Amino acid sequence: MELLRRARELEATGRDIIHMEVGEPDFPTPPPMIEAAQRFLAAGDVHYTSALGLPALREAIARFYQDRFGADVAPERIVVTPGASGALMLAIAATTDPGDVWLLPDPGYPSNRHFVRAFEGVARSVPVHGEADFQPTPGQIDAAWETRTRGLIVASPSNPTGTLLSQEQIDHLHRVVSARSGTLVVDEIYQGLTYGIDASTALARHDDIFVVNSFSKYFGMTGWRLGWLVVPDGFQREIEKLAQHFFICASTVAQHAALAAFAPATIDLLESRRAAFAQRRDVLLPGLAALGFRLASVPQGAFYVYADVSDLHPDSDALARRLIEEAGVAATPGMDFGSNAPERHLRIAYTTRVERIQEALDRIAGIVRRA
Repeated sequence: MELLRRARELEATGRDIIHMEVGEPDFPTPPPMIEAAQRFLAAGDVHYTSALGLPALREAIARFYQDRFGADVAPERIVVTPGASGALMLAIAATTDPGDVWLLPDPGYPSNRHFVRAFEGVARSVPVHGEADFQPTPGQIDAAWETRTRGLIVASPSNPTGTLLSQEQIDHLHRVVSARSGTLVVDEIYQGLTYGIDASTALARHDDIFVVNSFSKYFGMTGWRLGWLVVPDGFQREIEKLAQHFFICASTVAQHAALAAFAPATIDLLESRRAAFAQRRDVLLPGLAALGFRLASVPQGAFYVYADVSDLHPDSDALARRLIEEAGVAATPGMDFGSNAPERHLRIAYTTRVERIQEALDRIAGIVRRA
């Protein structure tokens, strides 16, 4: 966020900044969703929904799981939330007692540890590495588990690394967590944005887990602030009470817009955008490698590259600041994502068009060749 703020300051002076720092697709909201929202607003009947969300939207999400992934998820287990952040917050709030320990991969999404802390839990980092695709192994979780451990939070695809967990890997992690009566939370916020491999869901095999998802990434609705949480049976009432207290409900307008998210015309458009992201990735990866960035693991999802810059600069934060000040390229240093060798890594988002990525590579080349 500091880099984004600096980027805006530089742009205000007339500088051209190539944004590769923020996890936000550059495509506009798909027209069917805009049209659905406009139809709803035109009627003027904009009131609260149930804290769990519009029944029609919960049913549409359930059909999406069945049609796309063959996963049988009852609408009653689906809670519509103010963004995926709201879903993560509810999952942690419903399961955490003071002093409970949650295991979190490092590097990982930075807000997770703060959600845990907000409910008086303890966030315990599990260092993950490129040789394991920056994902935790069952052996690591087994070794890290202690008396007060409550559960494990994983992401597939992952932010910041773009790597995936296979169904078999999730099965193994689930087995370790379940054997200790723990809770598994799977972040599937970037579900749908996969390249060279079909998208999947942990819900296809497990119904005793919490799964977080979002309309922001694949569906391109970042500013609408809408997500959902799938909960195990037995948690619905507790989650509903928490949602009532924290949010009352998710945005009614956004929920009506999202009713159009699963229409065939919308999915066709979203799939064309996924192909565009794949093309961007396939330009960025070899371009970075040619400049001396090391890629320990090839990202197969989301829209990030987590690149090792240690051959180019000893401090990724300093390099990121040089890139924005001298080259007009904004990227995110590893310090945002944990304490596991953050100084070695930059997260670079391919959320801008191919021509701008190529221009960014040219600008970066001018910096690293002088470093």
